[in-house]
Amino acid sequence: MKFTKPSADVYIPDGTDEGTALSRTTHLCVVAHQDDTEIMAYHGIAECFGQPDKWFSNVTVTNGAGSPRSGIYGHYTDEEMQSVRRVEQRKAAVIGGYSVQIQLDYSSSAVKDPKQTGVCEDLLAVLRSTRPRVVYLHNLADKHDTHIAVALRALSALRSLEPELRPARVYGCEVCRYLDWPVASEKQVLPVSAYPNLAAALVGIFDSQVGGGKRYDLAIAGRRLAAATFLESHETDKETAVTIAMDLTPLVSDPSLDVAAYVTGFVDRLKKNVEDRLRKFS
Repeated sequence: MKFTKPSADVYIPDGTDEGTALSRTTHLCVVAHQDDTEIMAYHGIAECFGQPDKWFSNVTVTNGAGSPRSGIYGHYTDEEMQSVRRVEQRKAAVIGGYSVQIQLDYSSSAVKDPKQTGVCEDLLAVLRSTRPRVVYLHNLADKHDTHIAVALRALSALRSLEPELRPARVYGCEVCRYLDWPVASEKQVLPVSAYPNLAAALVGIFDSQVGGGKRYDLAIAGRRLAAATFLESHETDKETAVTIAMDLTPLVSDPSLDVAAYVTGFVDRLKKNVEDRLRKFS
C-alpha cells in the first residue's frame, strides 16, 4: 500500500504477502499511539490469537514523538523516541501474532487538524483492503485530544464506506478515560481473561513507556481486574479481567447521527440514572 507519508511503515510479522495479510484481517484496531492498542484492544488480539480463521491487524496513526520519558530514555530526542517506539510496536505485532502492523507516522498536530485529509484517506484505503468484521477505536469520551482526533478521523473513514463494507461492530475503548460510568445496560463488556502472560508481555514490551516513567503494565492489569470485580455487585466474578467499551456501531451504520449528541447521550442517561436513584431513596 502507498500512504500519504512516505515514512509510513507496513510490517507483516509472518512474512506473507501484503495482499493476503490485509485481506485475511477480521479484527482491525485504529489508534493514536504505539502501545494504545495493547492497552485498549486486547480483546481483539486474544480473540484472534492462534486462530487460523481470525486475524488481528493494527494501525498506529501518530509517530509517538511527544511521549513522556525518564530513566535511560530521559535524554532521548523526539526523533530517537520515534525510532524506539516504532520498533517496540513491531515487536508487539510479533508477540501478538498480528496479520499486519501499519504505522502512518503523522504528527499529533496534523491529526488534530480537521483540514488534513491524508489521515482519513489513508484509513479509508486500509478499511477497503481489510474489510474487517470488528473495529476497535478510542472511545469518544476519552480525555486525550489526540485520541479523540484519531477516533474522529477513523469514524469519518468508516462512514465513507459503502454500507456492505462497513464492519458489524465498532467499539470505542478505554485508554485515558475509564468507561465504568455509562449505565449498565449500555456497557460493552469485553472479556480479556485469556492468555494472561500474553497480555502482560504485550504491554511490557513498550519499555520506553514502562521503564520511562509510566507503569502501564501494572495499571492495565489492575484496571482489568477491577473492572471484572466491580462489574456486578450481587454476582460472583465470571471473568478475572474485562475491559469496557462504548458501542460506536450506530454512528457507522447511520452516518446522519450527530457524533456529539450521540456521545453526550451516554452522559445524559447517566445523569438521569443518578437522579432517579437519589430520589428513590430520599
